[in-house]
Amino acid sequence: QVQLVESGGGLVQAGGSLRLSCAASGRIFSTYAMGWFRQAPGKEREFVAAITSSGGNTHYADSVKGRFTISRDNAKNTGLLQMNSLKPEDTAVYSCATLKVGPWLVNRIRSSKSYDYWGQGTQVTVSS
Repeated sequence: QVQLVESGGGLVQAGGSLRLSCAASGRIFSTYAMGWFRQAPGKEREFVAAITSSGGNTHYADSVKGRFTISRDNAKNTGLLQMNSLKPEDTAVYSCATLKVGPWLVNRIRSSKSYDYWGQGTQVTVSS
């Protein structure tokens, strides 16, 4: 079992920045890859970014590439998502999740079905 708690969401103007945190407890954090997803009202959950257990490999959705940075601090059992140059279309509930054991393949890490434990989410609202 692992528990995930997101924080850092809020209201920001377009062009601004936010830094989301995902605090993990339970299983040893450093042993599993993790990802961030988002869901806007009336839309399906969307992949944002993922990172391997060591932090040595990352992958981003095209819509956030160059603006968002995923990282992790295994010593603090925390995953991070730095979001810069935010746009109104980034408005959503952002959730972190742990990736089930398996190969690091693009189609796999982009699918929410590949993740087992989820946090409750944190709201990010970007005003125009």
